[in-house]
Amino acid sequence: MTAVSNTKNKDSHVFDKSKKNKPASGEKDPGKTLVIVESPSKAKTLKKLLGKGYDIQSSVGHIRDLPKSRLAIDIENDFTPEYILIRGKGKTAAELKKRAAQSDRVLLASDPDREGEAIAWHLADVLGLDPKAPCRVRMYEITPQGVEEAFREVTGVDMAKVDAQQARRVLDRLVGYKLSPLLWRKIKRGLSAGRVQSAALRIICDREEEIESFVPQEYWNLTVSAGTTDGRAYSFRVDKREGKSLIKDGKTLLISSEEEALKIEREIRSNPLEIVDFVAKDGKRKPPPPFKTSSLQQEAARRLNFAPRRTMSLAQSLYEGVSVPGRGTIGLITYMRTDSLRLSQAAVQKARQLIRSRYGERYVPEKPQVFEGKSRSQDAHEAIRPTDVSITPEDVKEYLDRDQFRLYELIWKRFVACQMAPAVIARTTVEARAGSIGMRQSGTTVRFEGWGAVWPLDMKEEALAEAEKGERLQVKEIRKEQMFTRPPARYNEAGLIKVLEDEGIGRPSTYAAIVQTLYDRRYVIKDEEKRMKPTALGRTVDGFLKEHFPHIVDVTFTAGMEENLDEVESSRRRWVEVVREFWDDFFSTLSEADEKAKRVPPPPPEPIGEDCPQCGRPLVKRWGRFGEFIGCSAYSDKENKCTYTRPIVDTLGVKCPKCKEGEVVRRKGRKGRPFYGCSRYPDCDFVSWQQPTGEECPDCGGVVVIKGRKKEHVCGLCGWKKAKKKEDADE
Repeated sequence: MTAVSNTKNKDSHVFDKSKKNKPASGEKDPGKTLVIVESPSKAKTLKKLLGKGYDIQSSVGHIRDLPKSRLAIDIENDFTPEYILIRGKGKTAAELKKRAAQSDRVLLASDPDREGEAIAWHLADVLGLDPKAPCRVRMYEITPQGVEEAFREVTGVDMAKVDAQQARRVLDRLVGYKLSPLLWRKIKRGLSAGRVQSAALRIICDREEEIESFVPQEYWNLTVSAGTTDGRAYSFRVDKREGKSLIKDGKTLLISSEEEALKIEREIRSNPLEIVDFVAKDGKRKPPPPFKTSSLQQEAARRLNFAPRRTMSLAQSLYEGVSVPGRGTIGLITYMRTDSLRLSQAAVQKARQLIRSRYGERYVPEKPQVFEGKSRSQDAHEAIRPTDVSITPEDVKEYLDRDQFRLYELIWKRFVACQMAPAVIARTTVEARAGSIGMRQSGTTVRFEGWGAVWPLDMKEEALAEAEKGERLQVKEIRKEQMFTRPPARYNEAGLIKVLEDEGIGRPSTYAAIVQTLYDRRYVIKDEEKRMKPTALGRTVDGFLKEHFPHIVDVTFTAGMEENLDEVESSRRRWVEVVREFWDDFFSTLSEADEKAKRVPPPPPEPIGEDCPQCGRPLVKRWGRFGEFIGCSAYSDKENKCTYTRPIVDTLGVKCPKCKEGEVVRRKGRKGRPFYGCSRYPDCDFVSWQQPTGEECPDCGGVVVIKGRKKEHVCGLCGWKKAKKKEDADE
């Protein structure tokens, strides 16, 4: 058997559906091509796109890896890794060898990134193929045209990409298998550390320290409601005194006491209020760029409430193929692991045609919109876009599940919006003065929605009525509000991914895994607002690593290592050189820490302030396979062990709106979805999907609940909404 020959001049066979006589067992099938992908669903799609001359098989991910039971890195011999067949892949390897022996050609069609290149290299080695020979196919979209183009450009395995993946794998193995045992000895058995995850943990723990050390600062907001005789109304924010700004860090921090606020109020009331200036200026707002991996995960979290892992799983299914009647089985989006913003000319032209036909010529910019990514982006990939923009979300809604549809709609709308004309926004500002006190109000008006016809403009200010310089207004009300500065918020998953991207930590294919690993290791949990809170264990591990392995958790160092891996991929550095440079420093630090670091006691289980009903000893929070629970502190007592446990009930401190006796508690349904009920259940059967606030609706007396991502307070009966303070909305 020989490796596949270059097919650039043999494109006529790509979609040949002619029937072939089946060969006898063990014989070659003339003209038969074995195509190996890593995913069964991807194989299913390709079987419907390629002709009968193709045998499509799946490796189901990696076929080889480092063994789990030992380091398997020969440090003395240029860090040579020892790869073995993954447990359970023996039958897969045997079947692929058999089919390869019966085929005239073998093509390796795993995903077009570092991980996919490594899968192809391992397959080539297992099957006895020359990786330098043309045997590698890279599909950036799984459509008839995309597959045909890929099969015309068959190349060898990109060994620079393989080296970059191998360097990352070796580095992570060295850190994990050398540092984790040290954590066992110095803190607690079973702990683990990772090169990139530890840097991410530091970011989360540093934010927690900022929150804890934060000292609130008092300040006062003054809002002046005023109007004209012809009915125009304004709501000014006091922002100047004697021509000097009272604003600092976006807040009126220089009005630091009620006494100061009262002085300002008295001056406003004792002087005429007149318009100082009115400015209206039109400006263009450019469309947002198409999605890359990080921005897709962030927007899916913000708008759809998807976790990064969920987003990538759904995107994978849309990339690998969906059956659409009349079109067959096709991939709906391009490859979803990319940090490029490049778009093909053909895709852009189709988008412009669709915009012209749907929205009109005015919505099509004179020239196509072009977006540039960061210099380290891998431009071989495109941005994430629909493979065929003419397939609208409505066209495929009935063939997708709910979440697939929502994600495809997000991607489709973002791509169409990115090629539309800029929105034209008129920004108006009214400035007024009473004595030495200056104030202003800003507003915006949409002159032309442009790309806002498809993607939300997210306007935060309303339009303002025109005012004339020098005209006087009548003061109707002056509202004084005592405020306090707030600590920075904990990161949500999308926010952490943005920081990782901005700092250059990790790559598109690793973001979701980094986040999930922090949860799996119980270093991070979600707080009541679904933000990432470090556990006591996570902070203990982070503190130990900061003290003894500052490079491992240093954001700049970790980002620099990513740049080194990029240099390996571009053939500017050898992977062994990068690994050795890291190892020499790491090993000396490891040896010193093993010798000098003192043992750090693991954080004790957190008491809940109750005694065990069975034995009377304190109850504490514990961790189990299914998360946190309450158990007896005597569980580990060998002589007087107590096994009492109960689930954690999250009490909100709000009286039950139905029975007025119990408290509202947060519970979880069978599928993990949270809901709210009465602590006296089953005596009281109150239940709500939305969180009650404890307020009663002023209109109908119904239960007021928190709804939506904007956390609006809404009556569950009549729909009444509580007005939100502007300062709260800004923050």
